[in-house]
Amino acid sequence: MLKVEGLRSRYGRIEVLHGIDLAVEAGEIVTVVGANGAGKTTLLRCLSGTQPVSAGKITFNGESLVPVPAYRRLRLGLAQSPEGRQIFTNLTVEENLRLGAFLFKDARVDQDMQDAFQMFPILCQKRNLPAGGLSGGQQQMLAMARALMGRPSCLLLDEPSMGLAPIIVSQIFEVVKGLKSLGVTVLLVEQNAFGALKIADRGYVMETGRISITGAADELIADPRIREAYLGI
Repeated sequence: MLKVEGLRSRYGRIEVLHGIDLAVEAGEIVTVVGANGAGKTTLLRCLSGTQPVSAGKITFNGESLVPVPAYRRLRLGLAQSPEGRQIFTNLTVEENLRLGAFLFKDARVDQDMQDAFQMFPILCQKRNLPAGGLSGGQQQMLAMARALMGRPSCLLLDEPSMGLAPIIVSQIFEVVKGLKSLGVTVLLVEQNAFGALKIADRGYVMETGRISITGAADELIADPRIREAYLGI
């Protein structure tokens, strides 16, 4: 579904991605783990079109994404839930969700919203309240639900567990795991390597703008290098 070949990107004169190769098959949950500053968020921004690519290829369902502007990538089925949530705090929960469905004017939008509320019941309870009044975990749920309102075939998730209590992190990861049964392919970027690998099919380890290790998720969890560097074992 998604293929990245030799991807390079820079901020000014500083190159931060140094030839990334990565692939995601339809129906998979694939995670990219690594320390803060490894380039994970820059990678997702390149995929969603908000960060320029200086070299390399991005192919989505056989179509080159590099020349496609960000606003058109959602139409192709690629959506992102960004790092830091980036919800519209002055709008209500429901208004945030409807903005996520801006491409659609059909009756299915209301059903999509009910599906989001079923996935995250707390959002239904707070649907008419300003999103800025939500807790951090609830805001993360809203960011994910807003992205899903765009009906993506592939969802890019950037650090969904950041700054959240462990019980909320578990809930978020369970929802991510459940997306697979709904037919949504997921590329998950996470510092929480253990939590991400537990729900993923495959994983990539990213270090200073390069992919250093790749493999099946269970193999990476058992890898002594990963256990020592990222799992604290």
